[in-house]
Order: sequence, then structure tokens, then C-alpha cells
Amino acid sequence: NDRLRAQAKRMGVSLASLCHLAWAQVLARASGNEQIVFGTVLFGRMQAGDSSDSAMGLFINTLPLRVDLNGGVKDSVRSTHACLAALLEHEHASLVLAQRCSGVPTGAPLFSALLNYRHNTMPSGELSLHADIELLSTQERTNYPMALAIDDFGQALGLTVQVVQPLDPNRLCGYMQQALDSLVKALEHTPSRPTWSLGVLPDNERELLLQTWNATKAPYPQHQCIHQLFEAQVARTPDAIALVHEDQTLSYA
Repeated sequence: NDRLRAQAKRMGVSLASLCHLAWAQVLARASGNEQIVFGTVLFGRMQAGDSSDSAMGLFINTLPLRVDLNGGVKDSVRSTHACLAALLEHEHASLVLAQRCSGVPTGAPLFSALLNYRHNTMPSGELSLHADIELLSTQERTNYPMALAIDDFGQALGLTVQVVQPLDPNRLCGYMQQALDSLVKALEHTPSRPTWSLGVLPDNERELLLQTWNATKAPYPQHQCIHQLFEAQVARTPDAIALVHEDQTLSYA
């Protein structure tokens, strides 16, 4: 948290800009695309529709943000900050208008992932309610299959992920935390490093993928070539299945 804030202050950008870039990195690595579009939550719309004056609470707006990860880390940070600043000029425009201006066919989603950056105070304990009010339950939900809420407590950052099954919210939180760590390390030591190369896999998952599941070392005769080993297997089990492709099989013979 402190290192991220120090780098944001040094570059003259907001901490939210760094978080948006890190989330774009997670989505980019998950989808294999270097250009990412996701939704970001902005302040309320001034034109909320008829009878809006009788509705409780605030009106929030969600608009698309496009992030390009082709450049270096420092350039990507400044570009993301500039895009967010430009987006604020349209914060009262509806998402329907953005969809209509995008060129995306009607009925197709403009984006499927959401980022909600929230300024909050650190919870001090149980929620204080009026004596005549009883809290039964509380639940947050969105209509997007992937939603990340970042709570900025001033002295700390909180990550909350909501996803549809079978995605794992804990893994996505781990990717986001690693993306933030990789981003701040790059800003501290290698700011010209390509943004696309920053890692998002936590150490434990990287070790699982690259080491544990690849621990296939087995002893074999050093004095024989691979075709001789195959011939020996044919001789031992000629009718055993050697290859399977869809509904077709090949025996060793």
C-alpha cells in the first residue's frame, strides 16, 4: 500500500490509475489480449430519469475504459491516468449511449468485467443502527460475470471479487495482488519494462504450474534411442492403447 502510494505521488497520478492498470493486466493475461476494455464505476448521473427524486441512495454510472498494454510500464501508467481523466468528462453519459457509440453490435456486451474503486473508512466494529432498526442481512451483487471492488482506506487497500462459477474469487484476488506487486516493483526498478511482461501469477500457483505438475522426470535407458524404446514397448504390449484422439484409438502395434 505505502509503496504504491509513493509511486503514484512520484508520477503525479492517482492510486486508482495504478489499480486500473493492474486489473487490465490481470484481464489481459487471462484472455491473451494486449488491449483490454472493462467497465469502471463513476459518480452519479445528473439525468437519472423520471421519478428519480423519489429514489433512495446515489445514482452511479458505469462506462468502458480501454487500456493498451503494448508500451512500457511508465508510459502505460501515464496513459491509463490520462484515459481515466478523459473519461470523467463523460461521467454523466449513460452506458446505453456508450454502447451505441462503440460500434459493438446490439445485444453483445461492451465488456464483461468491472472495476469499482471506492474511497472508504476503515470499519471500526459492528454497524451502528437506530434502536428500532434491525439488520437482517446485506449482500452485494452486480450483473457482470467478473467484478472487482477496491476499497481505498487511506492506510490500506482491500480487494473484493465477485465472479460467476466456476471461476474462483480467491484466485482472482491473488492475481490482482500479484499484479499490483509486479507493477510497483517495475516502477521502482525497471520503469521502461514492457507492461505485458509483468507477472500476475502468485508464487505458489507459479510453482504448481511450472514445477509440481511438470515433475515428470523418470529414469530411462541411456544407451537406447527413443525409437528403440518404442519398439520394445510394442513387443511387450502390442494390443495396448498408445494414442487416443476423440473417438479413435491406436494400439502400439
